[in-house]
Amino acid sequence: MAKSRREFFKGGAAMAAGAVAMRSGRVLGMTVKPLRSTTPRLTQFEYADVQLLDGPMLEQFRHNHSLFLNLNEDSLLKPFRQLGGMAAPGEDMGGWYSPSSKFDPPKDMTAFIPGHSFGQYVSGLARAYAVTGDKATQEKVHRLVRGFAATVTSKFYTDYSLPGYTFDKTNCGLIDAHQFAKDPRALAVLNQATDAVMPWLPEKALSRKEMAARWPTKKVSFTWDETYTLPENFYLAYQRGAGARYRQLAQRFLQDDSYFGPLAEGKNVLVGEHAYSHVNALCSAMQSYLTDGSEMHLRAAKNGFQFVLEQSFATGGWGPDEQFRKPGTDALAKTLETSHSGFETPCGVYGHFKVARYLMRATGESTYGDGMEAVLYNTILGARPLRPDGVSFYYADYNKHAKKVDYEQRWPCCSGTFPQLTADYGISSYLRSPKGIAVNLYVPSRVSWRQSGARVSMTQETQYPNAGETTLSLKMDRAAKFAVSLRVPAWAGPQTMVRVNGTKADVTIQPGTWAEVERTWKDGDRLELSLDMPLRLVPLDANHPNIVALVRGPVALFAIEPGEERMTRQQLLAAERIAGSTDWTVKTASGAVVMRSFPAIQTEWYRLYQDV
Repeated sequence: MAKSRREFFKGGAAMAAGAVAMRSGRVLGMTVKPLRSTTPRLTQFEYADVQLLDGPMLEQFRHNHSLFLNLNEDSLLKPFRQLGGMAAPGEDMGGWYSPSSKFDPPKDMTAFIPGHSFGQYVSGLARAYAVTGDKATQEKVHRLVRGFAATVTSKFYTDYSLPGYTFDKTNCGLIDAHQFAKDPRALAVLNQATDAVMPWLPEKALSRKEMAARWPTKKVSFTWDETYTLPENFYLAYQRGAGARYRQLAQRFLQDDSYFGPLAEGKNVLVGEHAYSHVNALCSAMQSYLTDGSEMHLRAAKNGFQFVLEQSFATGGWGPDEQFRKPGTDALAKTLETSHSGFETPCGVYGHFKVARYLMRATGESTYGDGMEAVLYNTILGARPLRPDGVSFYYADYNKHAKKVDYEQRWPCCSGTFPQLTADYGISSYLRSPKGIAVNLYVPSRVSWRQSGARVSMTQETQYPNAGETTLSLKMDRAAKFAVSLRVPAWAGPQTMVRVNGTKADVTIQPGTWAEVERTWKDGDRLELSLDMPLRLVPLDANHPNIVALVRGPVALFAIEPGEERMTRQQLLAAERIAGSTDWTVKTASGAVVMRSFPAIQTEWYRLYQDV
């Protein structure tokens, strides 16, 4: 006879008892690792410190903020009320989000994870409040936390496929409501929610293989839980005042045996694993380093992320069909013909931004920003807008015959990460350094901070990446000495230049590092960066040097309605910009082929990689 969901994990009753034990500082007999403080090389600005100015990033942020601000609260809370056996007014949201008897994985994903993204929606709104200070947004967050508190029950997880997955997002929403929307109840509600989920969590983080070994194959969806992503938000809960319990839980769910340990030793264990969740898990390794000072976990995150970059597409995207392929084989190349699910876009970019930001903070290295701008300009800024009915953009298509399409199910996981990501655009653009400020992304924006007693506001004006120039103008109430560090991408050409107040600066410019301009700045000073953006060909991987993408600066160019004729390397590198347009053309023997950036593509067929 099949086990019940509660009996699925050995010691299910002990898990409930463990919830009480953890409040007294003991976790099922586990020895808690000693705390050792870590000082990052760079630190993060507050959300309110950075304001996006007119441009596609601000447009995406405003769209997502408005959409979730106007969602019906009874509908958002309905799955928790239904599965908790309570009165549940409001319309069903449908798709993955609402309970339904149609659920039949993997054939029918309706009702896949009821209520799964609620915490992400709360998180996105809390961050949006931190950015804007909009009172209506704060009040909505407080109402949602209050409404959710009344639904919290362990009964919710009875026969629920992914308890760890959904709770992780609930945890994130509640700690963000506390931290960014100043909700006085949020941490108390988090403790209740943690007690409710504990009987349904395993004794440690389980890989998908371990999950499959414990659960009957007919319950395939139960093998997809992602307990290995839990530590990041457990650590953040601890840092934000939820109590030592959460640091202990974070340490308990670090997947050291089969993931972080081997990665720290330089072993690529990503092959065959679910792409987004395992990149997201690297954020847990980074929090172990930042909170507990674990050098092993820093090595694991650095090595793991490097393995991801080594099999990324020219767009910065990775994980076709949500799975990592074996390096040194034809596996990645074959997906250009077999798959239309090249990159899980909003989720993937959210995870990519987070781990890159952590690594940049920890190491001070600028190159992590190169990947961030690649996925920004080549994937997420080309995503179709999230619709009020929950229809979402999910996959970027890198097939040889590709097209943009929306996902068939409403309210998928990407509907949750999209608003979180767009709220994070500002804090991803600048970082504080011990000597001043580091400019990571070249986007229309304004950042404000205090430097040596001076109030400083720096406004960035740019048409980047359509043009290589960006201007940073300073407004200050008094002069102050500090450094402005500008990220020089690894692809930058030899004509890259920095000017201060119109005069070429005596500064070292080395691609793949920061160009640091340190001086006594005064009100009205202007800093200009001109990036040389040569055309280049980026191969799919080391095994396929003749499958290439045409790239200018950070922007991959896609062939629009391409024919079957091959383009040569010389033809691609001789591409010309169309006057008054962001499009390019490549002249071939049979005519001109238009090359276009991903955000500019609408409904036309396109191809990223060319056989040369």
